[in-house]
Amino acid sequence: MKKALIFTLIILLAIAFGIFSFLYWGIYDEGVRAGTVLRISKRGVIWKTYEGQLDLASFGALKNVSPLAGTFDFSVEPHSDSIVNLLEKVSLSGERVNLRYIKRYMVFPWRGKTKYFIRGVETSVKPSPQPPRADPFKN
Repeated sequence: MKKALIFTLIILLAIAFGIFSFLYWGIYDEGVRAGTVLRISKRGVIWKTYEGQLDLASFGALKNVSPLAGTFDFSVEPHSDSIVNLLEKVSLSGERVNLRYIKRYMVFPWRGKTKYFIRGVETSVKPSPQPPRADPFKN
């Protein structure tokens, strides 16, 4: 009887660990969102996490919808300092960016406040203006 109880407990712990692992590390969705970063801030009482908001700039494509529907809330995983620094920079400049994100199955308070986590930031590189070329055949 005692062996059966221990065996059942081990099986239940293994199942619980498997479910937790799936919810913690599993990725539900991957994609890219484009817009301008409205804010990036460090928030939280016990666990400090970086949270941000992207303005999708739909330019009136969403008629009769609240302006908040045109925003995308996201989190940045801990120890992603280079991403946070780049997000702060583009937030101050107002530059349009592409944010590569993943969506997790569940929110954990030590990880972030949303299910969306930024994995990369792509800034728009504008070509430098070229001076007008002189036409050698023109008088």
